[in-house]
Formats: sequence, C-alpha cells, structure tokens
Amino acid sequence: MKPISILIADDEEEIADLIELHLSKEGYRCMKACDGQEALDVIRTQPIDLAILDIMMPKIDGYEVTRQIREQYHLPIIFLSAKTTDLDKITGLVRGADDYMTKPFNPMELVARVNAQLRRFIHLNPSMASTPDVSVLEAGGVRLFPEQRTAFLYGEPIELTPKEFDILMLLASHPKKVFSSEHIFQQVWGEAYYEGGNTVMVHIRTLRKKLGEDQHKNKLIKTVWGVGYTFNG
Repeated sequence: MKPISILIADDEEEIADLIELHLSKEGYRCMKACDGQEALDVIRTQPIDLAILDIMMPKIDGYEVTRQIREQYHLPIIFLSAKTTDLDKITGLVRGADDYMTKPFNPMELVARVNAQLRRFIHLNPSMASTPDVSVLEAGGVRLFPEQRTAFLYGEPIELTPKEFDILMLLASHPKKVFSSEHIFQQVWGEAYYEGGNTVMVHIRTLRKKLGEDQHKNKLIKTVWGVGYTFNG
C-alpha cells in the first residue's frame, strides 16, 4: 500500500512542526506549507491524501485554498483555526472542510480526527488501500502525477494539454512497448473506431517539442516506422 501523505499548511512554524511530529509517529508522510499559495503548489505537484489547513494564512487564505482544491480533488480537508465561534465552524464546513478544530488544540485529538477522516475516505475509495502506488510515474527523466495531471522533465514543469498528457502517460507506462497510431487514438480519445492518424501524429510532434527533443539526440518518444510509437526512456 502506498504511504499516506498529509499536507500541513500553517504560517505558525511551531504548530506545523508539532503536528508533523505526532503524525509522523503514526507513520504518515508529512509535507508542510507556510502560506496558501505554497499549499496549492504542493497539492498540484505531489500526491496528497489529506490536508490540514489554517484559515488565516498569508497570500491565499484557507477558504480560497479549499475552493481551489475542491475544483479538482476529493481529499479530506481539516481546518485548524484560531477562529472559534460557532459561525466560524459552520462557515468552514460550508466552504468545503470535512472537519474543523480550533486552536489551541490537543495534538492527540487531531491525530484521532485525521485517522477518522482517512478511514472514511478509504472506505468510500477502497482502491486507495488495495492498489499499488501509481500516484507518481517516473521514466527517462519524466515525472508524471496522474491525479494532479502534472508533468515534470528533469525537475522542471512542462505544460501539456489533456490529450498530450494522456498520450505521454500511456507511452511512459509501458516503456519499449510499441503502440500503433490506431491504438493511441482509441485509448486517448476513447473512440471505438479510428479516423485520426494525422491527429495522433500532430499531438506526438507537439509533445516531442515540449519534451525538448529538438535539442536531444536521444528521443524519449521513438517512431517505429510502419508500426507506431514507443517510449524510449
């Protein structure tokens, strides 16, 4: 089973360190952010299973971070905030949080709530507990994050269209396997018939440019003439 990763976003370093200490003892992998923008950057580039967010963070507050997370992801979110009124708690839950704790807090209670949220999430998403870790795919200097649909080449982000990402994911998941244009079209476009040979070729061409293959002799995507394409990583 893949390690469970938790994001701790709080501009109070002592609090973030305290939470990390207790969650690490439970075997969780912790990542920290000191402001809302950094929290979103982590979410978009790393596999995160649960987020603990302060509300009053610099740059982007916890409400807006939650709104943006909810546009793409379904992970549990716990607000940990100095805002203590009942209205604050109701607002936090309405804005998308799954739980709400106030500061000062008991670290062991927070751990118990994290465990409860993850149990519920895993129950509703059993594949999370039973499948191997496919949250990151690494091959030939390429790193792909399927859940976030983000791609990196030698540590640098590359901007891919949805179809380019799907093509790269398909090829990189099966290095050295040759895929025909017809197979790629059927897998990526989801069509039961084939009428897109040129479409595949154009997408492969632009994908190669974004992978910097114009400057490298060792091409990541290799053409097997008369057959199709293969990932050469």
